[in-house]
Amino acid sequence: MRKGQILTLLGIGLVAGGVATAVAVLPTWLPVQASREAGRIDFTIWFTIVISIVIFAIVAAVMIYEIAKFRAPPGDDSDGPPIHGHTGLEIGWTIVPLVIVTSIAIVSAIVLSRNGNAGVNPLRIDVTAQQYSWSFTYPDAHGLTSAVLRLPKNRSVMLTISSKDVIHSFWVPEFGQKQDAVPGLHTTLHITPDRIGTYPVICVELCGLGHSVMRSEAIVMTPAAFDQWLKSQQAA
Repeated sequence: MRKGQILTLLGIGLVAGGVATAVAVLPTWLPVQASREAGRIDFTIWFTIVISIVIFAIVAAVMIYEIAKFRAPPGDDSDGPPIHGHTGLEIGWTIVPLVIVTSIAIVSAIVLSRNGNAGVNPLRIDVTAQQYSWSFTYPDAHGLTSAVLRLPKNRSVMLTISSKDVIHSFWVPEFGQKQDAVPGLHTTLHITPDRIGTYPVICVELCGLGHSVMRSEAIVMTPAAFDQWLKSQQAA
């Protein structure tokens, strides 16, 4: 391949990669990160997106160059020269996908492992789903129950999720994770909120006519404000 052809392919690839990068970066595709787990998940997403952009740029460059340079004249239905038996090419298109898939799997496994580690002393909260509401119980606060999920910033939290009737699914978009609430089972979800604010708690499993209104709030507070809230609720 000549130097001019390489430069042409490189230029087309850069343009295609730039367009793909703009589409990936300029719109707001992901919610605001409000937990450490969400940050790790977003890293995995962007890691995959970068790989996809590189692949897209290479494929687009080759396709555009071939269409412009080697387009067959009208009426020419003949086949090009075969590449059967090209050992180096076959090894290449086997190894490259293997490396890509393996790297994504390793990153995903590390993130999954870290997101599932609740530490030695997490705040434990029981989440109960029922058509069409959520309730949150704090066992360490003498069974205090609230219709709103309140969490201290930067403290590991372990949610134990259950359902009284049908299958529901607990999801806070800004926390980056969701977990099903299944009747007869107690599923768990680990969250470490790191951004103060109020975020929606949404049921994302169709659970009946009132599914769309099965919502609550997750309020992330400073540790001092959270302790004060616990004391005020216990006193009341």
